[in-house]
Amino acid sequence: MKAYTFDAAQVKDRCIAWIRDFFEHNGPGCNAVIGISGGKDSSVAAALCVEALGKDRVIGVLMPCGQQHDIDMAQLLVNHLGIRHYVVNIKDAVDGLLGSLPEELELSAQSRVNLPPRIRMSTLYAVSQSCNGRVVNTCNLSEDWVGYSTRYGDAAGDFSPMCNLTVTEVKQIGRLLGLPDILVDKVPIDGLCGKTDEENLGFTYAELDVYIREGIIEDAAKKQLIDTKHKNNLFKLQLMPSFDPEV
Repeated sequence: MKAYTFDAAQVKDRCIAWIRDFFEHNGPGCNAVIGISGGKDSSVAAALCVEALGKDRVIGVLMPCGQQHDIDMAQLLVNHLGIRHYVVNIKDAVDGLLGSLPEELELSAQSRVNLPPRIRMSTLYAVSQSCNGRVVNTCNLSEDWVGYSTRYGDAAGDFSPMCNLTVTEVKQIGRLLGLPDILVDKVPIDGLCGKTDEENLGFTYAELDVYIREGIIEDAAKKQLIDTKHKNNLFKLQLMPSFDPEV
């Protein structure tokens, strides 16, 4: 088996060219609209779009749900890139929907966790359609591999520059783009239940990335956990099944 190698500089340049090509064919002159959390994924995706389109064609949307303890990281990113941005607090929308549900409906804990990212995506599309935009999907391969995303929430978008890049690779590209280390190395927290990604997953991204790219993992229990998550969440990466009356 050939050893896996990754040329971050080459991939960065190819990704920037790919973004330009996407906009040439799917909205010349349109803007890239991106949700800004202050984490590495939104930071790197935004920086790639700035390189591809120029800062005047990238619009950031900060979407706290009430108080966001790390909102300063999101502000740091938009200031660093010099992009136009809006702040939309989604708490009233979340509370309004929760308060409108029938009393006899017992909403599951997972439904409550996934509601804010789905409202954030609705917010992004409202901004995008009002600003001649295309919504950036900020998912990476590592998260997608184990289904660590919300369907029709952060998993949605019009184009996805990083869905075939692992967390390790995204961070390498972020450094090449000159992003502040504090953004690239920020411990990923889902912003939903207060735990880090790795606490929720049960393994580290470093372990996952090596397994994805090289098929190597020493801990049998973690291998089984990753394989199970991957199998159970493949539906998130596939098109909606549709009935074909001709078949």
